[in-house]
Amino acid sequence: MSGRDLMLPLCEPPRELTTPRLLLRGWREDDLPIFSAMNADPDVMRFFPDVMTPAQSEEMLAVIRQRFVEYGWGLWAVERRDSGDFIGFIGLNPAPERLPFSPAVEIGWRLLPQAWGQGLAPEGAGRVLTEAFTHFALPAVVAFTAKINHPSRRVMEKCGMSQQGEFEHPRVPELHPLREHVWYRLTREHWQDQG
Repeated sequence: MSGRDLMLPLCEPPRELTTPRLLLRGWREDDLPIFSAMNADPDVMRFFPDVMTPAQSEEMLAVIRQRFVEYGWGLWAVERRDSGDFIGFIGLNPAPERLPFSPAVEIGWRLLPQAWGQGLAPEGAGRVLTEAFTHFALPAVVAFTAKINHPSRRVMEKCGMSQQGEFEHPRVPELHPLREHVWYRLTREHWQDQG
């Protein structure tokens, strides 16, 4: 990444979103060490081909911030409202090119292990979908993951998303157990019908 890429225009911080237990907010410098440790944790990254280095996490955070500048939406930092602890991210991202449903906007999440199993991912993702379909008026949102990633698939289903198909992720090596992916979709009309 060049120095030019890291020089982002000044902009207002992203809109803060709240749920009963969560605050979805802009990123702070003191989030980076925890974010980097999370991305280096083999348990957190078990459904990705590899863990991330500190430099990769720093570069990812720069891209996240740039998305908010470009689109007004992105991957929000997530903290617990009761403790103020940073626990990961939930938000929107442009889907990578060369996938069967691209171009599209995807919803994604990554939380620390101590936040698992408490319904926090669907709670935060539900709030992000509301923002996507109301404030940003997106026509649809997709999600995708490794076929064997049943925890994330359950979150997608709890959010009202329905499976659309399967594909081999082009960025995952052939014969790798994570190459087989599934993708889900939720349209604004279907989301409104569920409400």
